[in-house]
Amino acid sequence: MLTLETSRLILRPWQDRDREPFAAINADAEVRKYYYPSLLTAAETDELIDEANEQLAQDGYGFLAVERKVDGALIGGGGLSRPGPEVPGDFPLEIGWILGRAYWRQGYATEISRCWIDFAWRQLEADCLIGYTSDINLPSRQAMEKIGMVRVEDGDFDDITVPPGHILRPHVLYRIDRPAP
Repeated sequence: MLTLETSRLILRPWQDRDREPFAAINADAEVRKYYYPSLLTAAETDELIDEANEQLAQDGYGFLAVERKVDGALIGGGGLSRPGPEVPGDFPLEIGWILGRAYWRQGYATEISRCWIDFAWRQLEADCLIGYTSDINLPSRQAMEKIGMVRVEDGDFDDITVPPGHILRPHVLYRIDRPAP
């Protein structure tokens, strides 16, 4: 199974020992304020983990657990997936992450993303990656811009998985293209 490493992190398949700490991350209202639905139960988190491991087994990539090397702490998850039907256009791969609050503002999202971008270019020979988030999620938008993603002109869309009128329904779309050889 796929395992990736950075100088500070190990990106690996989810294990049973990750279920409780990841459920705690998904039950934190501050962490989940830009996600819909906002809070996840332990059972919903277990479903996400199981689906992520299934995608990894099927596709050879996915949304992996992110462990800090120095102490083995699960800091969150990150990886590549196929965009859902709510995303306009025909984009094959999306990059994303979610980190526990204690691990914010330490460069982890950037480190995770750069690792996955390198994987997408070298291993998957992808032409581009996208990222998207709610319009009001400035921290994720800044992180996407920091890794070189640019906002797609005329790419804003309403996320149909979020109820009409909800503050999280308006979304912005970012992309990064494979560099020319």
